[in-house]
Amino acid sequence: MSRRPYREIESTEMMSEGRKIYRHTAFQNVDFTSSPHLVEGVEFRDCCFLGCSIPESMQKRLSPDCLVFPDIDLPYKPFVSKLYSPEELYSGFDQSRPSSEKETFDAVVYEDYISKGKASDNIKETFCRSIHDFSMSDALGDFLEDFDGRKIVAIMGGHSMQRTGSDYRTVADIAKGLTENGRLMVSGGGPGAMEATHFGAWMAGRSDDEMSEALGILAKAPTFRDEGWLASAFEVKRKFPQEGGYRSLGIPTWLYGHEPSTPFATHIAKFFDNSVRENHIISIPLGGIIFSPGSAGTVREIFQDAEQNHYCTLGCASPMVFLGKEYYTRQMPIHPLLKHLSETGRFQNLHLSITDDPADAVQRILEQY
Repeated sequence: MSRRPYREIESTEMMSEGRKIYRHTAFQNVDFTSSPHLVEGVEFRDCCFLGCSIPESMQKRLSPDCLVFPDIDLPYKPFVSKLYSPEELYSGFDQSRPSSEKETFDAVVYEDYISKGKASDNIKETFCRSIHDFSMSDALGDFLEDFDGRKIVAIMGGHSMQRTGSDYRTVADIAKGLTENGRLMVSGGGPGAMEATHFGAWMAGRSDDEMSEALGILAKAPTFRDEGWLASAFEVKRKFPQEGGYRSLGIPTWLYGHEPSTPFATHIAKFFDNSVRENHIISIPLGGIIFSPGSAGTVREIFQDAEQNHYCTLGCASPMVFLGKEYYTRQMPIHPLLKHLSETGRFQNLHLSITDDPADAVQRILEQY
């Protein structure tokens, strides 16, 4: 018989004053030293303490079956309890000084990651990265509890898509339309098509003229390699604060940390392990995936999604919409291949469509659920 799950507490605000004992509880990244009155005289039995700050007086009241993982001195916290925000990732950024982008939390973590090796042989480092990604997955699960998986849609595509291109506007229009129709937009959380996804979601509820004005601001830095890329994004966010409480989810990785995370995603789940990250990107959007033009990473995601749909791994098969007839039939002829495999029965449960029309792409998603 399996035992009930641990109750999770992620801040002192979730604790009760006057309580005398905690049993079978997991405390994540809680600073008990900030609220000593909440733990004075309290007993702790069969509890987990993950990266918590525990005063000495409290340690004496932890039963032997308690499990304590101390906070570890690293540029990042292994025991994260919530998703990142753009403001947290880019803390330390001074918009009047573009070079300060290298001083942000995100950049410091990436530099530490590179210096220790993407495939580090330091067991402490690999252990802490794994703990971070496990904790991030847990936080991601908490966030997604508010959503019906069939109302979650992803857009995949290349990081090289420029803000000044018509394809960027196309992806943004699709994301805007789906967001306004109650969908949570998901992407790999980086620049290019990924950023266009979250830019469109950010601008949900606004007019076409406002979209064009915002794009004019972003055009100052067409790619993430151009100075002012980050500053122009924050300028758009200041000028056009989000309306309607719309949210979007970016899922980037420090493996490709040279590609900055988009500041337009309201919530960001960033991982060290790209395979963990990719599994989330493909498995979360039960409402379908739109594939805009991309290269190797996008191709892998297409076949990973096709496999998942073929086997109905998650209990259903979601639509696969290819955006760009010329690209996906001639330059990268994946759509004809999958169509053939579907028609001959080698692949099953593939709901395939291909279009150049943003409105049609939106409709193909909406008509599924």
